[in-house]
Amino acid sequence: MDALIILAIIIFWFCILLFLKHLWTFLDDKRDVLEHVSDVTHIDPFEKKEKKKNRRAEVFSQMTKYADDFADIGQRINFFSENHMVDEWLRKSGNPLKLSVARFQGLKILLLIIGFITGILATIMGLPFSQYMLVFNPAIGYLLPIVLIRREVKKRQQLIRRDLPDFMDTVSTSLQAGVSLDNALREVIRYFDGPIREEFSRFNQEIDLGVPRERAYRELLKRNDNEEFQALIKALIQGMDLGIPIAKTFKIQAEDLRQMRQEQVKELAAKASPKVTLVTTFLIAPVSILMIAGLMIMNMLMGENSIFNLF
Repeated sequence: MDALIILAIIIFWFCILLFLKHLWTFLDDKRDVLEHVSDVTHIDPFEKKEKKKNRRAEVFSQMTKYADDFADIGQRINFFSENHMVDEWLRKSGNPLKLSVARFQGLKILLLIIGFITGILATIMGLPFSQYMLVFNPAIGYLLPIVLIRREVKKRQQLIRRDLPDFMDTVSTSLQAGVSLDNALREVIRYFDGPIREEFSRFNQEIDLGVPRERAYRELLKRNDNEEFQALIKALIQGMDLGIPIAKTFKIQAEDLRQMRQEQVKELAAKASPKVTLVTTFLIAPVSILMIAGLMIMNMLMGENSIFNLF
């Protein structure tokens, strides 16, 4: 009987492993087929991501609709999150969840109340550290949206900084070939993904709708606080006013940006050296000394020349 039970268990786990193997193969084949269909039908992967992002925003909107009820309270209780600060964060983060300032302020209060309720439930259930949860859960609920939106802002600006040199080089090459700026931007952004594409796609849409070019440039500056990106847009505004060739502007900005990045890497490397020395001095060196001392003590106590063998 025991042998049958063991055999059944072995067969069960074998079937589970076989199922996982075939599932992995199926998912891999499905991904290859989707990529092939996208290549054949010329479906833009960026548009798929945008649709997925919009669906996620709709789901999040349904989940947070009750936050609107606390919007007025949230706008009055605005510690670390005044309305103009929230508006700037949402604008610079790209606002992927389609939040308004009022809903964001209400979301803070809603999460604060949820945190307070969970703290009370933890206290009633007698969970460990429940008295601390009663205090910290509301604070975490209030600060969580602020931390997440600020992290999203920082992440987005870093992505712009990463893609900007290649983008400027590509646009500069197109401009030198005789393509106009608007056509060059429309063509080049098709090969980029993320914030760079979002920003210049919106810029092109504003130009198509009749927005003055300088105003569209100013809107780009408002939506991004990346120093390199702002330097590029300001150079474009200046070049437009002074009549400087745009291709030359892109080329010079790309070279300056790469030089700035090299200097930043050198600066980071110089800052890393003292940190490595600090870790070596206070962590690696003491551990190494302890290991050597331990081996010496073990050799003295348990080795062939142990002190116990002298007696």
